[in-house]
Amino acid sequence: MTARWGLLGAPSSAGAHTPGLEKAPAAIRDAGVIDLLPGGAEDHGDVSAFRWRPDLERPNAKNVAAVSRVATDTAAGVVRILSSGQRPLVVGGDCSITIGVVAGFVQHGIRPALLYVDGGPDLYTPGTRPNGNLDAMVLAHLLAIPGHVSEVAGVGKTVPLLAARDVVAYGHTLPEGDIELRLLGELGVTHLHADEVHADPVRAAGRALRAIAGAPFVIHCDADVLSFADTPLADVPDSGGDPIGLRLDELAASLAVFASSPRFAGLVLTEINPDHAPDPDVLPHFLATLATALVDAR
Repeated sequence: MTARWGLLGAPSSAGAHTPGLEKAPAAIRDAGVIDLLPGGAEDHGDVSAFRWRPDLERPNAKNVAAVSRVATDTAAGVVRILSSGQRPLVVGGDCSITIGVVAGFVQHGIRPALLYVDGGPDLYTPGTRPNGNLDAMVLAHLLAIPGHVSEVAGVGKTVPLLAARDVVAYGHTLPEGDIELRLLGELGVTHLHADEVHADPVRAAGRALRAIAGAPFVIHCDADVLSFADTPLADVPDSGGDPIGLRLDELAASLAVFASSPRFAGLVLTEINPDHAPDPDVLPHFLATLATALVDAR
């Protein structure tokens, strides 16, 4: 019997602030993810690795060639998994790998919707992000908004890879007046603040699904959607103040609703920094909780 899941690692911190995220795929494997996944999994190995380094030549879009290369390799890996009849689980690595995942679906002939489960929607561009970390610019490049970098937005067969109607930003903690919150409104992207998920994660997840009715969808799940005090794994921890990120049980309840949909097509885990876990059981507990949430995936 063909394994239900195809696991692909993207050990890259090219789009990040600092090194660390490139360690996550190995740590996730060591934590037993293959045995936890319902329906079984085949390990398709890793794409090309890259450890973050300073980029003085292009400081507003750091390591752009590496980001593009990793995303291109990720797209090819996703095509292989889909061609095997499996559902991709892509583990990074920084958020920019999701550009490659979406590109892989499009190359395979599936135009997916995207549930962007993240502490922020990553709508910055080099002109609005002085740090130049491309993992804060993922949706900006999937939607090819003005100011995007052509080498990154052009990873797939089409530019843009997604339209605003194809995207839901879920669980963000953006405050009033934030530039990304304004962009979500201007672009017409459906978005659900963490406060709405806190109030009722099952209801919030249902609203998110209705916003992308009809399309197969991929879930992008950034560890920074979680309150760091609850689940300390994210590369960039939250401040611990208001508004706070999701608890792990709230994320799991949301994922269970998403995974029960027959349109659920793939999952990307990003921004897990194993060095930030204070105890060795944090990552295994996180993965076991997610695997339980996925048990009803069809």
